[in-house]
Amino acid sequence: MLGVDLSSAAVFLDFDGAVAARHRHVLVTAAAPGWEAIEEQYERGIVVSRERLLDEWDLLEADVAMLGELVDDVVVDPGFARFVEWLRALGAWVTVVSDGFGIAVDSTCAGLDVTMLANEIDAHGELQFPHTARCCPCTSCGVCKQAPMKDARRAGRTTILVSDATGDRKAALLADVLFAKGTLARWCDRMGVPFVPYATLADVEVALG
Repeated sequence: MLGVDLSSAAVFLDFDGAVAARHRHVLVTAAAPGWEAIEEQYERGIVVSRERLLDEWDLLEADVAMLGELVDDVVVDPGFARFVEWLRALGAWVTVVSDGFGIAVDSTCAGLDVTMLANEIDAHGELQFPHTARCCPCTSCGVCKQAPMKDARRAGRTTILVSDATGDRKAALLADVLFAKGTLARWCDRMGVPFVPYATLADVEVALG
């Protein structure tokens, strides 16, 4: 166990990979060929997150109604609700952050006492970015994850980030405690960034408990 006082912690959960196990499901199901190349360019740092999302959105061969139906197919970590309830009972702030299309975030978090920061699809089927960067000039991300983490630190909270996302590298450097897997864990290994490996949210709960 890490000995973190969760009563004064702010926990940030990346939706696309940490909460939702199949975060590329929408692309696999409904996108025209070419999204894989865009993802590869993003992983290599050739395109930034917002550019990648807009390019992939253009490849989706689905209307808003069909995308809504795909929500039911999103696979959520089975320990998610229990984990959130446990954190909140101990006094932790919990924020779910998603720099994807924002599909299924609302329905997955319904009934849970969490803050949600995600991109949105408007009534016209356009991808919108209501949570862009407030604290850095790059404007490369759809959802700025650094800003709420900095807000939490200014409030005296210990920041905990749980992620697997390539785009969370800057946020990872701000976290007091970092749980990483996948591409983020491999980047941390290369760069010498300390992190706690995990596979599921149950692993995170054990480590924090």
